[in-house]
Amino acid sequence: MSRVQTTLPSPSPHVSRADLRMQILLVLGMSLGASAVYSVLDLVEMAVQSSIAESSTTLNQPLSPVPVIDALRRLTSICFAIVPVVLALWFLAGTTSRIPAVLRGIGADARRPGHDAARGLALFAVMGGGTLVLYQAGRALGITAEITTSTLENTWWTVPLLLLTALRHALVEEIIVVAFLAERMRRLGRSWWTVAIVSSVLRASYHLYQGVGPALGNLVMGLVFVWCYRRYGRVMPLLVAHFLLDAVGFLAPQLVAG
Repeated sequence: MSRVQTTLPSPSPHVSRADLRMQILLVLGMSLGASAVYSVLDLVEMAVQSSIAESSTTLNQPLSPVPVIDALRRLTSICFAIVPVVLALWFLAGTTSRIPAVLRGIGADARRPGHDAARGLALFAVMGGGTLVLYQAGRALGITAEITTSTLENTWWTVPLLLLTALRHALVEEIIVVAFLAERMRRLGRSWWTVAIVSSVLRASYHLYQGVGPALGNLVMGLVFVWCYRRYGRVMPLLVAHFLLDAVGFLAPQLVAG
């Protein structure tokens, strides 16, 4: 299988291997690495307090009983969550002026909208169907918590906020866990198999708060997404697929209830 090479700006010769490792540590420590640790603790807590099957988790719950404050807190949370993404891009670029070139290099641009949309929709269909099957199987086996996607009050801004949340998840996960991690690990001399395993295990680990079933589903999703990034050299199809997965998951119950 051939790989379409990403075309990142020429790396700075002054970035040492220790600096590359520190960049990975800082970005993950500010984002999904921390989420993974908390998620493991959540899983242990569920298992100790009762059982995973009897536990439940809500993906989008109110941050304030006052609707306007809740919306403002949610917007603030989305903005702060994007900071590690910008940091990852800045590390890849070396300077602020080269960030647009990095976005083109990892394929986070609009140069190939048709191909990106088609591949994103295909990934959405495959991963979406698989996610539903694994969730139902996990509930039947008692290894998956009951998941409620949203308990937000139904206001005019609820749908836009849920869509922004889906976009946030797509940007944070695919740019950091796939593009940034792959480019940095490859520069450290790691094989694509190592990249795929590390990326997919990380993706699975920060979903453990939902139970073992969703974590296994995200493990498979991680392997597939790294393969796609290696094959096509573009992260945009992954962004499209991830956004659609979360958007449909968040909005479907909301629309049915409304």
